Amino acid sequence: KVQATLAPGQEGEVLFYLSEATTLDQARSNAQRFKSLKVRETELEKVSKNWQSTLSSVQVKTPDRAFDIMLNGWLLYQTLSCRIYGRSAFYQSGGAIGFRDQLQDVMALLYTKPALAREQILLHASRQFPEGDVQHWWHPPSGRGVRTRISDDYLWLPYVTHRYIEVTGDKEILNQVVPFLDAPKLEPHQMEDYMLPFVSDRSASLYEHCTIALSRALNFGEHGFPLMGSGDWNDGMNEVGRGGKGESVWLAWFLSDCLEKFMPLARERKDETNAKIFEENSRQLVETIDKNAWDGNWYLRAFFDDGSPMGSAKNSECRIDSLSQSWSVIVGRGDKERSAQAMDAIRKELVKKDDKIICLLTPPFYQSEQEPGYIKGYLPGIRENGGQYTHAASWVIMATALEGKGKEAVELFSMVNPINHALNKDGMQKYKTEPYVLCGDVYSNPQLRGHGGWSWYTGSASWMYKVGIEHIIGLKIKSDHFTIEPCVDPAWKEFSVTFHLRGVCYEVLISNPDGIERGVGKIEVDSVLVEDGRVRFVEYKNKTVRVNVVMG
Repeated sequence: KVQATLAPGQEGEVLFYLSEATTLDQARSNAQRFKSLKVRETELEKVSKNWQSTLSSVQVKTPDRAFDIMLNGWLLYQTLSCRIYGRSAFYQSGGAIGFRDQLQDVMALLYTKPALAREQILLHASRQFPEGDVQHWWHPPSGRGVRTRISDDYLWLPYVTHRYIEVTGDKEILNQVVPFLDAPKLEPHQMEDYMLPFVSDRSASLYEHCTIALSRALNFGEHGFPLMGSGDWNDGMNEVGRGGKGESVWLAWFLSDCLEKFMPLARERKDETNAKIFEENSRQLVETIDKNAWDGNWYLRAFFDDGSPMGSAKNSECRIDSLSQSWSVIVGRGDKERSAQAMDAIRKELVKKDDKIICLLTPPFYQSEQEPGYIKGYLPGIRENGGQYTHAASWVIMATALEGKGKEAVELFSMVNPINHALNKDGMQKYKTEPYVLCGDVYSNPQLRGHGGWSWYTGSASWMYKVGIEHIIGLKIKSDHFTIEPCVDPAWKEFSVTFHLRGVCYEVLISNPDGIERGVGKIEVDSVLVEDGRVRFVEYKNKTVRVNVVMG
């Protein structure tokens, strides 16, 4: 209890603070130190400078001010403060680390905090069991968490590891030795087990952790697709494969991509056995998808234990799901005409421009005989059950950009952008969530249409950052160079991106004189023409490099 009496016009300061320490003595020392207002001001300034340095590492300037605001601070701030540091928000105050969640999050930090991404990769590898599966989530510091039959978790380890190496060139990370966890295996009837595992006596290199994960996923059902287990990316579909026979079409796309990406790393390490296995299975999965998952206008989503399809035009509910369509483009190795047709189906069936939402699936589950899992427990049009699940919406935008449809990609980004949901009083009262951070979902239910939910704590923040920087602006940083391949609204006649790397500032100005959506005609670095489109990094600190890009 604090009491303060102020005379008219008088000002005063009362300082409240929370501190975390490893010992009681350290806590007492902190308490004494932070009683000083001067210390408070000094520490606050340090924190502000740290955030400013992090959030300003990459800055864009385009004709779309709302786009700039999100990319120049808020998306990274949301990813770092909420997803990585706090792991807590109004809708989910948990504090657990999600295996697939925080791995995906750190992909947005590869240009600003690659060391943090490295740390997360190795941390997640340490939550893998020798059998290849992982803890779906766990609570530090004890490590108590849940072991499940979810089928995509462990694949994010090789996926993100590959991406980290691609950006940083740090292949040495593959040699880092990390222990496994030990715990009783799940019984045949168990879908999950909440328990406290132990650190195993067995260890392996990160490379081996990744190959064990990939090998575990090579377990296919009668249609030739990976088994669904107790859910894939969509945890709510936890009953589709409960009997051990259900299959995931989306997971087939994702696994194919993981195998394809990791295969060169296996070859570099002279691991020809795994390289051949990865290559053959990656190819076979794509062939199987085109053979057994095409529904006539779009790709199926899954098969239930009894072999019946989900995501088919024949279904009364969940006739189409966006994941299988967007990932057909993201992977980019299936039938091109079918992928284009599948994306057209998304535009027709799932994009609701009047409501500024991109639905995950339609129609929602409600009364049909299909029992996909707890997703059906949500009201129709709420969260995964037919609302906009923003994480998946970011993949739709990414796929749209990969198609070369810049105007549409920018338009869809603007639809999802929370700023544009609160431009006036009516919009604000409809959206009801913060206009400066993404929310996990936006409802399509007629009674709540346009209402945002699950704000802050959503993996969509990191994906939207990647989509904006890498697929719309087109900046792609590799270990020793970067490229610029914009995919934008033709009305964007000039825009720029400035980023800092290894003590050098790169100022990239992109002009679009002919008003096209995609294509680069010329790149100059300090007035010198770049023949192959790759801008090599320089080693001179405190230097500014000016890059001029002309679309054409």
